Amino acid sequence: MKIKDIQTKIVNAEMRNWVFVKVITDSDIYGWGEATVEWKTRAVAGAIEDLKPLLVGKDPRNIKQNFQIMTKHGFWKMGVIGMTAISGIEHALWDILGKSLNTPVWQLLGGKVRDKIKIYTHLGLGDMQAVYRDTMETSKLNDHAMSLVNNGYNSFKVVFIPFTHYTNSIGNLKKVNTLMASLRETVGDKIDIMVDFHGRCGSGISAIQYIKELEPYNPMFVEEPILPGDDDTFLQIKNSINCPLATGERLIGHQEFEQLIYKRAVDIVQPDLNHCGGLLEAKNIAAAAAVANIGVAPHNPNGPIAGAAALHFAASTPNHIIQEVMDKSVPWYDDVISKSPITREGGFWSIPDTPGLGIEVNEKEANKHPYKEEIYTPTDAYLNDGTVVDW
Repeated sequence: MKIKDIQTKIVNAEMRNWVFVKVITDSDIYGWGEATVEWKTRAVAGAIEDLKPLLVGKDPRNIKQNFQIMTKHGFWKMGVIGMTAISGIEHALWDILGKSLNTPVWQLLGGKVRDKIKIYTHLGLGDMQAVYRDTMETSKLNDHAMSLVNNGYNSFKVVFIPFTHYTNSIGNLKKVNTLMASLRETVGDKIDIMVDFHGRCGSGISAIQYIKELEPYNPMFVEEPILPGDDDTFLQIKNSINCPLATGERLIGHQEFEQLIYKRAVDIVQPDLNHCGGLLEAKNIAAAAAVANIGVAPHNPNGPIAGAAALHFAASTPNHIIQEVMDKSVPWYDDVISKSPITREGGFWSIPDTPGLGIEVNEKEANKHPYKEEIYTPTDAYLNDGTVVDW
């Protein structure tokens, strides 16, 4: 079996364009992957075109060898654009291998280590108004949260940390406490709440001050209080708080996780399977984390193929804790997929037996949502004096 062609299909999903990758072979088997990264759609699609000549004629089932070719034969070290392109292609190679052997990908990744997969979602099921705007108002925050609980979800993430600089204010600290206290009272103690800082704190001490306000309400974890890259400040934060600390969605490949894991600077790592290099690279990250007694909770706000890849990773990874999902993020989410391996039962995914990733794209429906410029949300990420801050 040889790779004959690699194609991309871009599907506009409002805030982001999903980049579906189709690897076609000289047999009747093809594979689907996803290479979605916000606001970099055309760059990723171009990177896939640039990588294609390296793989045409190669056996798609030699996944590690093909990964080596893509990462070593391009001369330049890959950043998020290149590694996202590689990740989408790599997903599709696993899909082909599973189909060729008539077995699910999770079986090829080491076999099943659990009977179901714990998941969490976002307010409004990923509607950006609910995620980034309504969370700052107590009544809207609680209404969205109860809607999820009534829909069977028992875990969700919120983003209600104010835009912050290097120091904090009493008003911001009180606001975060008020929001979290109200949310916990509304949903009760049996619901897991995660708080995403989105890297909005300019310093470790401002992050610590916020987390101290959250601690009495027992968040499952707090995520990315500062931007990644400063492992020493993450360690400062971890040593100063009393709840689990997570980061990793913006890190690429095992190498960028190495020092974070070595220093035990977080409790949970969050590789994005669309960006970190794919399933094999994510397994390497998870194995290194396990040695350091660190859990894994992969990032995934992307499309349905990314969800399928995450399912197989979760099913086969012992230190996996919980999986982020953003299904129903657009009303027609299910229409572009004619077959999916994902079945939700309350706050869990079931584990499928279908070969490969178990997903099939309805290309006719996907064509109804062609590329458009994505909706930007960080238009208000400024301080009162006009200083630009991380959103």
